[in-house]
Amino acid sequence: MKKLSKAAYNIEGQPMFKVLDRVLDLEKQGKNIIHFEIGDPDFDTPTNIKEAACSSIMDGETHYTSSLGLIDIRIAACDATEFSRGFRPKVSQVLVTPGANIIIYYALRCLVEPGEEVIIPDPGFPTYLSAIKFCDVKPVFVPLKEKNEFRMNPDDIRERITDKTRLIIINSPQNPTGSVMTPEELDEVFHIAEEKDIYLLCDEIYSRMVYDDNKFFYSPSNRDQCLERTILTNGFSKAFAMTGWRLGCVIGPEMVIEKMGLLLQTTSSCVSPFIQRAGIEAIRGSQDAVKNMMNEYKERRDILVDGLNAIPGVECIKPGGAFYVFPNITKTGMDDENFAKHMLEEAGVSLLPGSSFGKNGKGFVRLCYATSQGNIIEGLRRMKEYLEGGNRI
Repeated sequence: MKKLSKAAYNIEGQPMFKVLDRVLDLEKQGKNIIHFEIGDPDFDTPTNIKEAACSSIMDGETHYTSSLGLIDIRIAACDATEFSRGFRPKVSQVLVTPGANIIIYYALRCLVEPGEEVIIPDPGFPTYLSAIKFCDVKPVFVPLKEKNEFRMNPDDIRERITDKTRLIIINSPQNPTGSVMTPEELDEVFHIAEEKDIYLLCDEIYSRMVYDDNKFFYSPSNRDQCLERTILTNGFSKAFAMTGWRLGCVIGPEMVIEKMGLLLQTTSSCVSPFIQRAGIEAIRGSQDAVKNMMNEYKERRDILVDGLNAIPGVECIKPGGAFYVFPNITKTGMDDENFAKHMLEEAGVSLLPGSSFGKNGKGFVRLCYATSQGNIIEGLRRMKEYLEGGNRI
């Protein structure tokens, strides 16, 4: 019998899509499910963005383009970075990618040798660990603690640095907890990377999704302006409700971007030009739809957090960004795997066990509030009714 490669056996994928497949099967059987499992905005992509893509197609922009991306969107990314992060990168520091997810893989393949170490948050976005294992790199986990509101502690990072550490990955606002690191914490992480002469990858996919009570978004990329060690990853999926468009952007040192661009060229050729035109409109066009979505997300967050804290055995911190909550469910008497299983099968509520995001996620579950207020209220009702009914394992 023929075998697969070692790397193939190390691929784990993303648990949220596995759960979604299960939910879709249940819905085909006629079961009504409230969706909290996947980070896909329920809003439609804003009309002006869709129209920009359609116009581009009708204008004949349906062929190959530069692997690095259209010059127009790379300039737009520079403008947006200058406005939001206080520095203006060179166009040669910008690469347009097929979604932000793939940037994690590009970074690992271009920066880290097999056997070297990468520091990641635990719990954290599952792609980090899956890509690390695929590349035969060693993950080093930094626990995110509930008592610190799940913010990554620079001291915890420092004590895990070794002579094999090649890269630190930070994610703020964070998936799965919604935590937002303070500017002081982020600066200290940069200083650690600078002191130890290692790369720092800042996953800022939720940078536009910071709530007023957290004041503002801050990026450590302004410390070296992505010229030496900082790599800034971002995308259009979340804030612009463009998950299906698969459009991302990475800013970093020119040599790193050049090699990432060659890897993109090797694997994907380029990003479709009409998709990039949509991205330009997202950046340069009206931001009213984005503001309206964020206002709605904030209302949903407050409803969900208040509702969860009213359920017996559930305790939930109010997150400062993204569109996730990460409640502690240990007092329900169930572990997170059983909690998620019974909520889906018995209560018709789909959410993810915290252990899907790392060992330190045990005892927690993740809910995404990219669904209507009505669905949130109904989901809370079902959860509370199930737990108050004594249906505990």
